[in-house]
Amino acid sequence: MQQIGLVAHLGKKQAEELTKLLVDAFRAREVRVVVESRTASLLPEGAVEAASLAEIGQRCAMLVVLGGDGTLLRAVHDMGADLCPVFGINIGSLGFLTCVGSQAYLKAVDAICAGDFVLSRRSLLSVLVERKGVVVSQSVALNDAVISRGGHSRLIKLDTAIDGVELTRYNADGLIVATPTGSTAYSLSSGGPIIMPEAGVFVMTPICPHVLTNRSVVVSDSSEITVRPIRCKDEVALAVDGQEPVKIREGDVIRIRKSALELPLAMLPKLSFSEVLRGKLKWSGSAL
Repeated sequence: MQQIGLVAHLGKKQAEELTKLLVDAFRAREVRVVVESRTASLLPEGAVEAASLAEIGQRCAMLVVLGGDGTLLRAVHDMGADLCPVFGINIGSLGFLTCVGSQAYLKAVDAICAGDFVLSRRSLLSVLVERKGVVVSQSVALNDAVISRGGHSRLIKLDTAIDGVELTRYNADGLIVATPTGSTAYSLSSGGPIIMPEAGVFVMTPICPHVLTNRSVVVSDSSEITVRPIRCKDEVALAVDGQEPVKIREGDVIRIRKSALELPLAMLPKLSFSEVLRGKLKWSGSAL
């Protein structure tokens, strides 16, 4: 019997009702559902098998995520290295990573059971922090790695290089290094370009740069990007996909490259990324 994992954003009003409806719909189709441990609290005790997201990633053919992009990002981080395909049902706001809205949950169930979906292989960033030659932090990002000035008001100076060749010193509020998936997130709101998911590149976007000629730079995803904070008496922070920030000291080296991991993101076969953009951003000609 096929196993499907399920996780929901507990803070959303629709989460409880939709979780129950999905569990019932999958069971009616003889599909076993394993519910993330906290999400299981929305259901009667003992009604479903509960497991951690790391266990779901190892055991299940797919993880269904109820929420927005933030819920999906957290689920990816919690699964760790065992990334099963992810199908997002949007009960958030904008949602570039989710497949369908909550009203179409039966369409989602039927598509999953019939295998009527395609997998978009999304690149991840590997983000290392080295301190005196020792790796003190290691993580992966589906969206972005953001180096920022933390809570203080002064600009920070960041020396950047691509494959060991100096690029520039940013004097700015910070720097975003984003995947194509993350190009529609913080990078976009900071003036960066939208990048198609299979483009094979990353984008570096400065946040409020002091030098107006500093603009986004598109970099091959086969390159390594290094960032070094300079003269940072105040706190500099590194946040990966909006998770708990890591404090960066002067002398630290942040190394960003393509991860060996990738996320299989489920998409409906008749919905291209261009259509998603047109609908979500309400571009001219969209009826969505």
